[in-house]
Amino acid sequence: MNSIRNFLAHAVRLEAEAARRFDELAEHMATHGNREVEAVFRQFADYSRLHLKEAMARAGFRYISELPLGGYDWPDGEAPESAPWWGVDALMDVEAAMRLALHSEQSGLDFYQGIAERSGDPRVQAMAAEFAAEETEHVETLQAMLAALPREA
Repeated sequence: MNSIRNFLAHAVRLEAEAARRFDELAEHMATHGNREVEAVFRQFADYSRLHLKEAMARAGFRYISELPLGGYDWPDGEAPESAPWWGVDALMDVEAAMRLALHSEQSGLDFYQGIAERSGDPRVQAMAAEFAAEETEHVETLQAMLAALPREA
């Protein structure tokens, strides 16, 4: 990825998809009365919306519809931070929700790190490295939260 606008378009779409998916997961948990896990997913949807606003501001986008129609270059055909639905059910516990969020954040981190390593544009490299650093913080926070969860005997 050798264009700063293309990079930011990807970042905007990635964060929009992450927020949308976490909102869907939260609604699913709310429907089944799992309020504790719903709260975890809502928190991560809010984090994604904050990153979305930042990426849109940097790119000068006011609306997501302003993004290019030429398609996106995702590693697996889907935005990396789109939390998968596998393992999601009404009985999901907080630990499983956090592991799902960790998987999502790690995918975003890997995506940004890959761009920072492979881009031929120094501006893209620098911004991707900055976004990767933010994702590293999220991954580390989630790892610490998981480690702090009480363990059943």
